[in-house]
Formats: sequence, C-alpha cells, structure tokens
Amino acid sequence: MKHIKLFILLCMAMPATAQTTVKQDPAIKQMVGEVSSKNIEAIVRKLVSFKSRNTLSDTTSKTEGIGAARNWIKSEMEGYAKASDGRLKVEFDTFTQPAGGRFDKPTVLKNVLAILKGTDPTDSRVYVVSGHYDSRVTNVMNANAVEPGAVDDASGTAVSMEICRVMSQRSFPATIIFMTVPGEEQGLNGSAHVAKRAKDEHWNVDAMLNNDIVGNTHGQDNDLKDNTHVRVFSEGIPSIDAVLRGDTTRRVAAAISALIGNGGENDSPSRQLARYTKEVAERYVDQLDVKLVYRRDRFLRGGDQTSFQLQGFTAVRVTEMNEDFTHQHQDLRTEKGIVYGDLPEFADYNYVQKVARMNLSTLANLASAPASPVNVGVTTTELTNNTTLKWEDPKIGKKPAGYYILMRETTSPFWERKTYVTGNQVTLDYSKDNYFFAVQSVDAEGHESLPIYPKPVR
Repeated sequence: MKHIKLFILLCMAMPATAQTTVKQDPAIKQMVGEVSSKNIEAIVRKLVSFKSRNTLSDTTSKTEGIGAARNWIKSEMEGYAKASDGRLKVEFDTFTQPAGGRFDKPTVLKNVLAILKGTDPTDSRVYVVSGHYDSRVTNVMNANAVEPGAVDDASGTAVSMEICRVMSQRSFPATIIFMTVPGEEQGLNGSAHVAKRAKDEHWNVDAMLNNDIVGNTHGQDNDLKDNTHVRVFSEGIPSIDAVLRGDTTRRVAAAISALIGNGGENDSPSRQLARYTKEVAERYVDQLDVKLVYRRDRFLRGGDQTSFQLQGFTAVRVTEMNEDFTHQHQDLRTEKGIVYGDLPEFADYNYVQKVARMNLSTLANLASAPASPVNVGVTTTELTNNTTLKWEDPKIGKKPAGYYILMRETTSPFWERKTYVTGNQVTLDYSKDNYFFAVQSVDAEGHESLPIYPKPVR
C-alpha cells in the first residue's frame, strides 16, 4: 500500500501530458528481459523453411506446407508445456471450412492454442494473444508457390510463441491463451472460429491482442527506417453496437445515440485497451513509442482482431510503423534491381523482440491485476460543476486494494491524471462536462485492470 501512495503522489506531480508511470513490477521486468531476439529469428526462419504455409497448401508432408508448419508449432508449444509443471496445455482447435470464397474445396483448418490456466478458480478472465501462421503470394489461391511469409505473419506467430515460452514458466490469476491461426489471408477464418467458440462457450475474454506484420522497420515509399515506433489500431464505435448480431435497427440507433449523448465515441473498450497497452509497454520496454491509430485497421486491409470485435470482445491490432509492400503478398522475383517477396533477411528481429516485450508486459499486468469494476456510473441527477462517480467491486477474482480514477481533458487522447481511492464512490472538484473519467481496479502491487468508462446514472 505504501508503494501505491508513493506512486499516486508522483503521478499527481506530473504535467498533464501523455501519462507516464514510474513503478515497475520486478517480476514483469525480468520476464521482459527474457524475451530473445535469437529465439524469434529461429522461429521465423523455421516457419519460412516450410516453403509454403498457404492455407490451401499440403497437409500431409512432414517438411513442407501448412500441415508441417502447424504440427511444428504445436510441438514447440508442447515443449514449453513440459517445462511449465503442468500449467500450460496445448491443443489443436480443428474445424472444416466449406468450399466458397477463397476456398476451392472443403478444407480442414487447425488453430493452435496454448492455454496457460489462471491460478484463481474464482477468476474467469481470459486474455488472448495471436498471430497468423498462414502465408501467401500475389495470388492468394496459389497454394504451390514458395511463400515465405517471414513478416506477414511469421513475425506475429513468433511473438505468440516466444512470450508463451517465457510466461508459461510463471503463474497468473487469470488465464492467457497464446494462439496462432491459419486462414487469415483467406478471410480471417481461423480467428473467426475461435471467436465464435469463445462466444458460444461463454469465455470471459477481457482483451485480445492481434500481432500481424510486426517485423519490418523500413518504409517502402517514404524510405523511413524506424525501429522505435509501433502502431496499435483500435475501433471507436464497437462493432457489436454497429452489428448487434441481427438485432433490430432500433437497438442500433439507441446504442449510437448513447455514444453521441455521452461523448464516448473515443472511449470504446478497444480504445481503453489501446491506451492501456501504450502506458504499460512504455513502462517496461526501452526505446519503444506506441502510436495509437484510431481506426479498426489500415485502409484496404483487415486482421484477426476483427473476428473478436464482431463477437463483442475487446481487441486491438499491433502492426509495424512503416510497411514495405514489395515484401508483402508478392511472388518471389527481382525486377529493376528490386527484390520482391516476404523473405527472412528483410525482418528486423530486435524490433520483433520489442513488440513481443510490449505484448508480454501488457498481458502480464492485466492477468495479474484484479478484474475491472462493474456498474461504473457518473451521477447526472442535478446540474453541478462537480463529478460524482460510483461503481461496484468486481464480481470475480480477488478484491482490489483500491481504485484509480482516471481523468483527462476532452481534447486529450491520453489519460492525464490518476487518483487513488479505496471506496466505491468519489466526488471530484472537476466538472463532468469538461473532463472525461474512467475507473480501474488496482492491487497492492500496482497492477491495474482495464479502465471502465462510466455511464450516466440518475
């Protein structure tokens, strides 16, 4: 508790800029240091060695094709499980994708899930980190070409695998799933199956981090070389509010109306996860500046985070800052002195290491923290220049040591101030009409939950 009070004093003394946190958990810092760029490079090069990981490629060979790749990933994960004292369980999530669209025949797909079960039986939260292990060239239906896929997306697969290796040696109250999926290039098929399964089986997915194209540091058109920035994409209006899975347009209109009236279009759960990722990653990873991009994804592109967003889960996409499109979705060739193709020599493995450390620190902090408060509300019964916030303790997991009240100017993209309280209600001498607020749980060691944006209550 002494550490939390010191932390709050330091935070309140800081200027109102992008939030900076000074307290680190030594255990998380140690895990961050164990993430190896050499291991990441070895994973990427091994995946490239299968020649093609196209979702439609060979599944019977032991050395080539997507079948050999997924078997190797599962085997590696099982090696991590043997060193985890039974904490990590590895499985195939198998299903058949029917013919149609980018599938010329019914195709068996296998997601690889490495599940690090939480130690608290009262805590049902699940955190998912993912990369897709399939690859492609110019023609996505060409299953027989050499398709290295070093950055897209062996790099993201390596992130999931390497942090699984490190984190499976530890225990966390909440569950973490280290996932690699196929079918991304054919239409997000692998992730869509897991997300629907999570919804149908009532998994309490608190956050999903998708790492897709996280290994290149050179921009093709602008010739920028940048290994200190990474983008985190997050949607504003939640997909579940826009789609509501077939519900009536009246409910769609009501959901959008509530956003308009409450000013919460920049405070969706995914935006809170993005801000959280930036704060925690920059707390633990040196020389990494996390850039928040307020879009679901890049123009003309998509990713596996969308599968989870469409099922109502909180998810973001992590992607390198500058992309080189001569090394994405390209047949291997050389034209006018330019080498085309997603080859391993074009990846920056120290950069992938930073991205992996960002994911690890975020997941470790979340899985160690108490669950978020529930029924968070801002009182709107009368006109006043004060702000009264109310909330309830989380219904699952350990009881928080206290709560952080987050506050920022309405024009600021980042939380600017944290105030520590121990009760379930607070009145602040700041107007709810002039600031945005949120509430997050915190334990005695300073691990914070995801922030919850309040709803108006009368």
